Order: sequence, then C-alpha cells, then structure tokens
Amino acid sequence: MPVARAEVDVKSLVDGLNFRQKVERSLELIRDAHREYGDGLVVANSLGKDSCVVWDLAKRVSPAIRGFVVTTRFKPPETVAFMRRLVERYPETRVFRNDEPIPDRLYATDPDRCCDALKVQPTRRAIEEMGVACWVTGLRCTEGRTRTDFQEVEERDAGLLKLNPILIWYEREVWQYLACYEVPVNPLYKEGYRSLGCSPCTRIANGPDERAGRWIGTSKCGGECGIHTRPLKVSGGVGAPVRL
Repeated sequence: MPVARAEVDVKSLVDGLNFRQKVERSLELIRDAHREYGDGLVVANSLGKDSCVVWDLAKRVSPAIRGFVVTTRFKPPETVAFMRRLVERYPETRVFRNDEPIPDRLYATDPDRCCDALKVQPTRRAIEEMGVACWVTGLRCTEGRTRTDFQEVEERDAGLLKLNPILIWYEREVWQYLACYEVPVNPLYKEGYRSLGCSPCTRIANGPDERAGRWIGTSKCGGECGIHTRPLKVSGGVGAPVRL
C-alpha cells in the first residue's frame, strides 16, 4: 500500500505504544516505503546508535536496500574505523565527503557554514547521484528540543519523501533494540557519549537532552547540522562540487 502521508499525533504514539509495537510499526513503515519506491529507498546512515537501529530494520525488510554515509575531515578515528567496517560488510553503502578547502576553525567561527559545507552539500550529492526518491533517517522526536515537530512521513522537499521510522522511540528503546538484536555500535558510546558528531563539536554532557553535547559554546548548542532542516533538492544543482 502507498506510504501514508497524513500527519499523525506523534506525542500519543510515543507513550501509547510499547517496545514491540514500535518495532512492528517501524518495520511496516519501511516495508510500505520499500514497496512503493523500491531501489529509490535509501538509508542515510550517520553511524550513530539510531542509524544502527534503522539500518538493521531496513535489512530485515530487504537485504538489497542501499545506504549512504556522509563523513567529514573532522570525524573521530573511532567513527572512521566503524564506518570502514560497515562499508566492508555492506558494500551497497556509499560514502560521500566534501574535501573542498574551508577556512581554518570554521567550525568555531561559523558552525552553520561549516555544517552546510561538510554535511548538507554531500547529502545533496548523495540524494542526486543515488537517485533517491525516499530517504530513511534515524531521527527521533524524543532526542532533543529541535526535533519535536517532525512526522514519521514527510515531504519537506518536493519529490523527495523522508521517512523517520523510529521517530517515536525513546533512547532506552534504541538501546533495548541494539541489545536484543546484538547490533554493533560505534565504540565511542562506551566512553559516555550520547550523541555523536565531528570531534571539535561533540562533548560528553549530562542532563536529559541527548544532544546537549553538540556544538557547546555556540548558538547551535544542542541543535541541528542542517540535513533535517535545509533543502536537499536544489534547482540547478546540488551546491558546490565535492570530491570523495
């Protein structure tokens, strides 16, 4: 059946469904989207815990589902090593990276511009080059203050569906799934991180907000890199050229 695009009461689902029901709902969302979009359905893998769950769910729906990773020159070595193991195991995963020159310490002086160059632009390229019609993310509405207004199925860019199949999961349910299904995760979590990004912009932080350790000391603290808020289909191209 076609993917349902009508808005749902996300808040009621967060506490209204148990873990098993959430897993089944997530699988059904991916299954319906895969039926509709086939090879045009692609998983965006951030290499974080949530993406690990979504990637495992997608592979349960169809081993043929493809994925892409956007990496940057500032990723921690542990994340890079984890990415290489993932790609070795799943060669249907493509890696995109922007190596164009940027000002020194741009991440400190203008983090929005840095994220746009190193994350948003390669994401646009991935979507264009891989012929993506529906991209699947690990975004969750319980993860932080900037993620409360999303839907499980969205079309923020005309002609590009966005699927957030674990939107209604709690953090503890993510870890429950990873433990139950023995899904490998980034080793940085053992050090106490709850949200992972580039080295200069990621710290271990306490408190209820999972993303509180991101961009500490900037206006972006606990915020977004831009791939969930910026246009990803740009008329006339996909931004500045990038090299892999």
